[in-house]
Amino acid sequence: MSGEHHEPEGITARLGRMALGPARAAARSGRSALSGEAERAVDAVLAGPLPETVAQSIVEHHVVERVLAEWLEAMAATPSGSSPERLRLEQALERALASPELERRLSDAISSRLTETLADRVVQSEAFRTALARTLESPEVRAALARQTAGFGADIAASLRRRARAADDGAERRIRRAVGRRPRAASAPAYGGLVARAVAIVADALLVHLAFLVVAASIALIESLFDAFHSGWLTGSLLGAGWAVVVVGYFVLFWSTTGQTPGMRLLSLRVLTGSGGPPSVGRALVRFVGLILAVIPLFAGFAPVLFDDRRRALQDYLAGTAVVSEAESESLAA
Repeated sequence: MSGEHHEPEGITARLGRMALGPARAAARSGRSALSGEAERAVDAVLAGPLPETVAQSIVEHHVVERVLAEWLEAMAATPSGSSPERLRLEQALERALASPELERRLSDAISSRLTETLADRVVQSEAFRTALARTLESPEVRAALARQTAGFGADIAASLRRRARAADDGAERRIRRAVGRRPRAASAPAYGGLVARAVAIVADALLVHLAFLVVAASIALIESLFDAFHSGWLTGSLLGAGWAVVVVGYFVLFWSTTGQTPGMRLLSLRVLTGSGGPPSVGRALVRFVGLILAVIPLFAGFAPVLFDDRRRALQDYLAGTAVVSEAESESLAA
């Protein structure tokens, strides 16, 4: 029974394959023909203006930027380390930054003439000059420069004061030991020593000369207006009188008002009387005369500074004053 059933099915299958054979051959032939037509159609499309149109549209609509931004936002929204895309991006960046080829490419790009040309164009452009001018004129930049300048000047002044005081203390100890006198106690009030006074006088002398230049320029202007001044004696007299007025006025004005000249302020020194205040105009005049007398014999009038416990010079003995440090003067005035 089973053999009777299998034989008709085998014959039917063979007949079906024989009948479908021409159809399959036709399908294979048609598929190859369609494939060739499709290739020719694709070639025609790519050879036409369509690719340029698509690329221009992508650029104009910022398709790449939007896709990249959305991708970065999606990665930023996911927790760190939980996104495979984030890990792949970090690994790719690490490999790129560690690549010697990238370093070489960047070095070649920086040293290329194109980079120099672009940098020159940027620097010479009006937009760059305007931005630079606005930046330099901004209040923030001015405040930063002022802080830097003030801090630098303060550091120099502080270093100068420390060195001057150390030199004063060292010189005084050596001189006192040489003459058999006991050095001043470390807890003794701080007075202006010989080195500090010398530095202050030099600074004041420079400022006095600058002030006298203004006076000399004014006298020269007046001389150019009047022929009678060409004799010379009047010009010399005016210059001498101007010099005396500038020098006396400089020291007397500062001593009698603030108790310190700009040079003394640089060294944190102040002239005080026994009452703890600045000298009067009369005392300041007497002190100036004493200063001249101390300078004339090759600065011998400053020698008592090395021996006196209050480091007083000849002008201090005459005017009844003392030169103390800034901190000490505040404590005496209090």
